[in-house]
Amino acid sequence: MNAADCTARTASPAKRLFLRSLAAGAAALAMGMSAHGATPVLNIGTVVWIGYGPFYVAESLDLFKKYGIKVKLQPFADPALIPPALSSGSLQGAMLTYDQVIGQVAKGQMQKVVMPIDYSNGGDAIVADASITKIADFKGKKIGYNPLSPSDFLLSYAMKTAGLGEKDITPVNMTPEAVPAAMASGQMPIGVTYEPSLSQVLGQGGGKKFKVVFSSKDAPGLIADVLVFDDKTIKSSPKEIMAVMQGYLDGMAYMKAKPDESAKIIGKFMGVSAKEAKEQMAGVYNIPLVEMPAAFEKSTSTKSYYASGEIIAGLLKTKGQIGAVPPAESTFDGQFVRALQKK
Repeated sequence: MNAADCTARTASPAKRLFLRSLAAGAAALAMGMSAHGATPVLNIGTVVWIGYGPFYVAESLDLFKKYGIKVKLQPFADPALIPPALSSGSLQGAMLTYDQVIGQVAKGQMQKVVMPIDYSNGGDAIVADASITKIADFKGKKIGYNPLSPSDFLLSYAMKTAGLGEKDITPVNMTPEAVPAAMASGQMPIGVTYEPSLSQVLGQGGGKKFKVVFSSKDAPGLIADVLVFDDKTIKSSPKEIMAVMQGYLDGMAYMKAKPDESAKIIGKFMGVSAKEAKEQMAGVYNIPLVEMPAAFEKSTSTKSYYASGEIIAGLLKTKGQIGAVPPAESTFDGQFVRALQKK
């Protein structure tokens, strides 16, 4: 596994579900019909992340049934293993971060975004102690973050706005989950992390010890989660893909109509309380259907894959993780979103 495969967010160790065996999955998880040819079953790879809440609700309530399919979510502890499982056919679809898609396409894998799911809206942040008041203050400081991850992209984007580059800081390689302890010990004045670790940092010292200097709210769409299918599946099973998306939208509608019940379902899947699930929801923005087309349109906004992709791919290329930047159009297929809008 190379570093380019490790560009997704990871689940908190305390909340992770055990990785399903890919060997067993290859035999048991292939999409097909039931014994009587009744219902297609699609296996969708995922990790534990609050932004995937509508999928957790839709699976729990079997909201895909009325669209003629069965969806089984397959949780992975290591998100880097999801793209290979998708390529092998063990999975029919996957929830990935957009940077993963760019990395896969750059390596020749035809995995495409069919629907934007969410973007981080404050759930990912750069936090610092009282001595740091602005991004320019990062110069010469130690910063703890996970390289080639959403944390890295957020930090690089923030420093670019202040005219800083990686050479201006002392990077310290650590997982998002390690940031709270490192900052509490005084070893690290600045860290980049996401929920639930973000709340752990901000809660220290009665909430007065550390603060957010820059967050994903300042770059909406840069850290984006997406629904992905292999190009072969897109061509062979368009009706099933449409059904997955319709069930997801129903899950989002249920969350809006019944937030308390939804929080219980999501919390159970994530291994947290309903209260914690609700708190984490504030840090993400699940994109409604009416706003989805913007992701596929040329724009300078980081909500567009053209803009966010340019930033992410540039960073991956600079760090030697991809040889060339793939065309934005090769990373997505917007036909399903357009079709849903016409319904």
